[in-house]
This record gives sequence, C-alpha cells and structure tokens, in this order.
Amino acid sequence: MRVTVFGATGGIGRLLLQQLLDERHQVTALVRTPAKLTLTHPDLIVIAGQLSDAAAVRQAVQGADAVISALGPSLKRSATGTPLTDGTRTIVGAMRAEQVARFIGLATPSLADPRDKPHWKHKVLPVMARLAFPNALADLTGMTAAVTGSGLDYTVARITNPTDKPATGRIRAGFLGHDKVGSAMSRADIAAFLVSQLADTRYRRAMPAISN
Repeated sequence: MRVTVFGATGGIGRLLLQQLLDERHQVTALVRTPAKLTLTHPDLIVIAGQLSDAAAVRQAVQGADAVISALGPSLKRSATGTPLTDGTRTIVGAMRAEQVARFIGLATPSLADPRDKPHWKHKVLPVMARLAFPNALADLTGMTAAVTGSGLDYTVARITNPTDKPATGRIRAGFLGHDKVGSAMSRADIAAFLVSQLADTRYRRAMPAISN
C-alpha cells in the first residue's frame, strides 16, 4: 500500500515509519528538516517541506492510498496559534484534490466520540488540559474538527499517556464508558495500532480510545 506520513520525525512517527516499511508498504514522508530523519530505505521517499506549504503537502499526498498523521500540538505553555489545525486543513484539502479518502491520526480523550458513554475522563481530562496546555487543547480540537467534518474516511485514535516502554502487542481499543480502555500505552504500540487501521474497518469514521 502507498502511505503518506506526516509527523515522521516525532517519537511515534519514527516508529510508525519503521513499522510501515517492515510491512513492505511504500511510504512518502513530508518533513520540515530531512536531516532529522536518519532512516533510509528503498521504499521511502522523503519530501522536504512544511505543513504551511500547500504544494509540498499535495505532492506528498499524490498517489497515496492512505494518509497517517502522527502530528501533535506543541505542549509549550508559550505556544500560540493553531499550526496543527491549519496544517491538518491543508492535508485535508490536498487529500480531496488528489482523491485520497483514508485518514488515520491521533487525538486525546479530552475530545468525545458520539459512541462514548458518560465517563470520568470527560470531566477530568478537559479541565486538566485547559489548565496545563490550553493552546494545545485548542489546536487538537481544531484539528479533530477539520478531520471529522471533512467527509474523509477517518480513524482518529485517542491517546492519554504515551510511554517509551517496549512494545507489548497488547492493545485495547474502544469507547469511553463502554469498553475497558486504560490510559498508558507505549509509543511502539500506538504506532502498531495506526498501521493496523490500514486494513481494519472496525473504527472507520470513529475516534476510539486506545491503551495497553
């Protein structure tokens, strides 16, 4: 499968890239600083560019069967603006122009899915996020709205506490108040879940919460 990856130089993105290549997918990655991406592979194409560059984004998406975004907001309290929201809108526009329907990305349980039932995370996490990372929450909210309102065939995995522990292969996924989903999850397992959604149809047009 031909897959375009955004956020390939991040903690989850690097693992995602490696897993896609290990599974023999053809991968195109748009990165702002190619030097940060030390991985080389015959099935990997690296395009230098920023999310604000609509032409570069469209070039990266062209010919893809699916797009996977490992992008996340800045957690610096000094951060301003909504680069993740704006960049995601650019990605969505490029996908529409190139007729690429499948989008797989990340968000937070601070944002609800219609399939959720009442749960303590709905009350606690948004309050914590607004206090600690108000700009990041606003950016994630805008990003999620850009995807879920796009008409694309999306899956947005909601994560709470990513860790650097080794992959376990044990992944829980579902909806708050309905399925038994925890909080902590290794980045390697998050990457594995994102890759699995290329073939898994259970969470099409949904935002499952995931954990180990």
